[in-house]
Amino acid sequence: MLLSIKTKLKLTVEQKTMMSKHAGIARFTYNWGLATWKSLYQDGFKPNKYLLKKFFNNSVKTQLEWIKEKGICQKITQYAFDQLGAAYDRFFKGLGGYPKFKKKGQNDSFTIDASGKPIPVGGVRVKLPTIGWVKTYEGLPHTTTAKLSISRIADDWYIAFAYEVEVEPTPKFVEIVGVDLGIKELATLSTGVVFPNPKAYKKNIQKLKRLSKAHSRKNKSSNNRHKSKIKLAKHHARVSNIRKDSLHKVTHYLCKNHAVIVIEDLNVSGMMQNHKLAQSIADCGFHEFKRQIEYKSKKFGSKLVLADKWYPSSKTCSRCGGKKDSLSLSERVYSCEHCGYVLDRDLNAAINLSHCSTRVPQA
Repeated sequence: MLLSIKTKLKLTVEQKTMMSKHAGIARFTYNWGLATWKSLYQDGFKPNKYLLKKFFNNSVKTQLEWIKEKGICQKITQYAFDQLGAAYDRFFKGLGGYPKFKKKGQNDSFTIDASGKPIPVGGVRVKLPTIGWVKTYEGLPHTTTAKLSISRIADDWYIAFAYEVEVEPTPKFVEIVGVDLGIKELATLSTGVVFPNPKAYKKNIQKLKRLSKAHSRKNKSSNNRHKSKIKLAKHHARVSNIRKDSLHKVTHYLCKNHAVIVIEDLNVSGMMQNHKLAQSIADCGFHEFKRQIEYKSKKFGSKLVLADKWYPSSKTCSRCGGKKDSLSLSERVYSCEHCGYVLDRDLNAAINLSHCSTRVPQA
């Protein structure tokens, strides 16, 4: 199966400048393609990424000497058009909005390859096509990849690539486990194990507000404003990393030690419509939890099962099967009206999920 890895690069000042130049060329190419696409469509034509790529390489790129600067990988323009085509495909399928122009300093990234040749990686150094050797803060697996993506987050550069690994099933200590996701506790397992919610955004919101206010007071285009922008972006990245770290630990434990994992097929976008809980729900990262557990279950040889989103796991008694008509969010202890069974609300829901009879295997 294919796995991807993303890690931080340890760059010199000159290398950071070179990365910025590559990201600038990728941004220019993408914006040129988007503007040309819109213009041709308004004139009655039906453009595509192949037509734009051919015209750009034959007529536009030949007149731009700064793109041909020494040390610049020429493959970045090719992937910029591929990204534009993918953005239009998502728009036409109704999966996203109309593509927008890219801005300098926001989501800077580019993709390169070695003209179809495999790129060897491994250890704490990587030789990028045309650019040369760069260092990483952590060791990379010794393998090969077809292409490399480099992006900037809060003035730090990261490298990401996909590589093939063999599936290695691990010995499982639990046959089946139900997982109840929540806001108070991130995950409650039917085995009684509870993973606390780090609440990364809630715990750091005051500092984020303070940094945002300080940033808004800086004069535009000043060096102090640029410094405050980087400081704010780094704190946002820290909050995101705390959330991702907790999710990786939970999903790794689940997939490595449990043969069958049952979770609810949550309608996260629908849950976000509750404006009183939207911030707390977004802080949990339920969608990222599902995404991680989908590929890790394949990696460790586990089976992922999605219970129906309408299954009343919280309202049903895990002992007798009796069902309550309603259950408010403030009721943290489940008390059965039929058999008198009393149990923690989240643990009761997790046990019901492990006993769920309407299971649909995840493809």
